[in-house]
Amino acid sequence: MFRFAFSQLLYLLGLVPALILFFIWAFREKKRAMARFGNPELMAKLTVTVSRKRQIWKRVFLVSAVLLLILAIARPQFGTRLRTVKREGQDIMIALDVSLSMLAEDIKPNRLDKARHEISSLFEKLQGDRIGLTAFAGQAFVQCPLTLDYGAAAMFLNAVDTDLIPVPGTAIADAIERSLTAFDEKERKHKVLLLITDGEDHVGKPLEAAQKAAEQGVVIYCVGLGSREGVPIPVFDAAGRRSGFKKDENGEVVMTKLDELTLEKIALETGGKYFRASPGEAELDRIYDDILTMEKKSLSSRKFAQFEDRFQALLVIAVVLLAGELFIPERRRLKRTWKGRFTV
Repeated sequence: MFRFAFSQLLYLLGLVPALILFFIWAFREKKRAMARFGNPELMAKLTVTVSRKRQIWKRVFLVSAVLLLILAIARPQFGTRLRTVKREGQDIMIALDVSLSMLAEDIKPNRLDKARHEISSLFEKLQGDRIGLTAFAGQAFVQCPLTLDYGAAAMFLNAVDTDLIPVPGTAIADAIERSLTAFDEKERKHKVLLLITDGEDHVGKPLEAAQKAAEQGVVIYCVGLGSREGVPIPVFDAAGRRSGFKKDENGEVVMTKLDELTLEKIALETGGKYFRASPGEAELDRIYDDILTMEKKSLSSRKFAQFEDRFQALLVIAVVLLAGELFIPERRRLKRTWKGRFTV
C-alpha cells in the first residue's frame, strides 16, 4: 500500500511545470538577445565553447531535483507494520450532580462550574483509564459510556447543565445504580465511581445503593461541594440575569448546604474516601493518586497498521542531482578555438 503522509504538500508540484516554462522562456530570450547583439555567425563563433546540451542537462537536473525534493517532503510511505498497543488502567465513572442546588455560589463561580473544571483537569491526567459520565438530578442518566476517547468525554462534560434533567431533586441512589450499569458485571475489581455532589439526597436510599456497589467491587470516591452552613440557590431569567433566589411553596428562600455525613458513609461503605472540594482543587489529584496505586487491568489491545517512510532514497537522489547541476560546467574545452580574423 502506498500513500503520502503530507499529501497537501503535493500541490507544490505545480512549481515543476512553472520552472520548465521559465527555462524555455529564458533560453528563447537569451537567443533573441544574442541575435540583436551582433551577426549570428560571428556570435556563434564567439560562443563556440558554450555547450547548449550541458545547459539543458543542468536545467533538467535542477527541475528533477525540485521534483524529488517535493515528493520527499510529502513523505511517501509504503507497506505496513503491525504494532500492538496495550492500555492499562481502571474503569472510572463520574457521577456529576446537575441539580439546581449546584448553581449555588458559595464556591466561585458556582458549584457546577467548579466541578466541571476539576473533572476537565482530571481528564488531562488520565493515562489509559477508561472514563464515563453520569449526570443526575431527580433522575440519573449515563451521558457518556466508558471510553478511551477523552476528547469525546470532554464534549459530553461541557454539554451538561442544570437544564439537562427536568426532574428536580438530587437522586444520589439512582446516580450510583445507573453508573453501575456501565461497568462489566463479571468483574469484581478495577472499577471506580467518582461521585461529585453537594450531598443533599432527596429521594432513594443512597447507602443501600452504596452497598450494592460494594458487592460488585466498585470503589466510590465522594467529592462534596458547598458550605456546611447553607446558601440560597440563585434563579436566572431567560437572558441569564439573576432574578432572585429559589423559594418553597410557603415563599421562603430555599437554602442548600453540604451533606458531608451521607457522602462519608457512602465512601466508607465501598472502601473509598471522601474529600471536600477546596479552592486549590487538590482533591481530585489525591483521588487519582489513589487510583494509580490500584491493580491495573488491560483495557484494550489493538493492532495498528503503521506505514514505513520511504523518502530517504528520493532525498539522496535529489542531493546528487543538485551536486551534478552545480559541478557540471556550461563551457566545454575545444582542441582548437577560433582566434578571430587576424592571427600572429
